[in-house]
Amino acid sequence: MNPHLACLLQRAPALTPCLKDLQRAFDMMHGSLASGGKLLLCGNGGSGADAEHWAGELLKGFGSKRPLGGELLQKLGPELACKLQGALPVIPLTGFLGLRTAWQNDCDPDYIYAQLVLAYGRPGDTLVGISTSGNSRNVAPALEAANRLGLHTLALTGEGGGKAAELAHVSIRVPSRETYLIQELHLPVYHTLCLMLEEAFFPA
Repeated sequence: MNPHLACLLQRAPALTPCLKDLQRAFDMMHGSLASGGKLLLCGNGGSGADAEHWAGELLKGFGSKRPLGGELLQKLGPELACKLQGALPVIPLTGFLGLRTAWQNDCDPDYIYAQLVLAYGRPGDTLVGISTSGNSRNVAPALEAANRLGLHTLALTGEGGGKAAELAHVSIRVPSRETYLIQELHLPVYHTLCLMLEEAFFPA
């Protein structure tokens, strides 16, 4: 077992039933990134904040500083390179104020994330849909669009799973049906996945 997963289960033993899907989620995201792809993240409310939080942990150092070296150091030069950190390509789809307000005014609001998947998603990328119920009206169409466009899909939900879990290639259903408890369990899940990805792409 990956040591980060073992540590997670020590801190949050309630997540033991999710272990297999956690490993599958890591393998899927690692495969996307290793092949030159990226991660897209979406959610609403607290889950939208989690999407931003998750992206932030991958776009800079999380458990380590990720100093630049090799080809990047040569291209950027030591003065600039020493001010930057290794990053993984992750786009939270929760921003885009101009598009979002235009889309809400002119189009069906439930398809805003699907539109962004169409714009940014490429075959082999991974879309992560975060929804405590699994039934967020704008997350399900995004997952469906991603599947049809050749992306990998991951749903992070509560125990019920909802439509998101049905649509996703991999679903992590944390063992609760209370929104705030689901969100409390989502945090250690994505922090652990961040640690695993960081270790894989930026070994000490």
